[in-house]
Amino acid sequence: MIYRISRIAALTLFALLIIIPSTIVVFGSSKTDAEVYNKPLALPERWNLDNFRFLFEISNVGQTFINSVIVTGFSVTLTLILSSLCAFAISRMITVTGKVLFSLFAVGLAIPGQVNLVPIYLLFLDLGLSNKLSGLVLINVVTTLPISVFILTAFFRELPKEMFEVSEVDGATPWRVYRSIALPLSRPALGATAIFLFVITWNELLFPLLLITDNNKRTLPLALLSFRGEFFSNYSMIFTAVMVASVPMVIMYLLMQRSFIAGLTAGAVKG
Repeated sequence: MIYRISRIAALTLFALLIIIPSTIVVFGSSKTDAEVYNKPLALPERWNLDNFRFLFEISNVGQTFINSVIVTGFSVTLTLILSSLCAFAISRMITVTGKVLFSLFAVGLAIPGQVNLVPIYLLFLDLGLSNKLSGLVLINVVTTLPISVFILTAFFRELPKEMFEVSEVDGATPWRVYRSIALPLSRPALGATAIFLFVITWNELLFPLLLITDNNKRTLPLALLSFRGEFFSNYSMIFTAVMVASVPMVIMYLLMQRSFIAGLTAGAVKG
């Protein structure tokens, strides 16, 4: 009885921690700054879309939204392709070479990108990749590749080896085994990894802040900074922009929730 009550209390507290900030953001998107400061939890005096209209017509957020879609789409796609290839190869290597390669990717998880900001900036400057969306795609792929390989390798190793051995006996090449057997079976893991990568890349602020100075090349998280000043912050516009930025993540999860849940539970039950 005590355990049940404590569990309900913990879940209620957790739900409130999510619902209250979300409610403030939703209500704040239809308020003025004065309403946000004076009555943050109250309903708007007048529901309207003025903030959204200003956001897209005047503040150029529409272009930053498109930039984020381009960068995130290419980054997630390339990372999934490269990481699935690497993970499949590592999982099939039962020699020391496979363990060494996997260890190198694991080491990449322990090195935060913040410690490499200066060399990354200088390198991208020399290569002419600063102020380019292709540069953001490249750095996103490099920084998220280790965690993707780590996740997918663990899944590929759980696949029955007998299927691969039978296909090889039938004359299938490693590429055919990867394309026709490994990839179809790994859809749950790929879906879970895709959502994980999407959230990371879509919310990425550090590297756009470091590499992008052209207003037309900014991503959406970087555009949110324009509504914050040293002495004043336009919270109504910040809340509106947060609402817009959250829509793609919600859509992504709704489209791939089955794969996400299946990926989380893959390998949990055997036999």
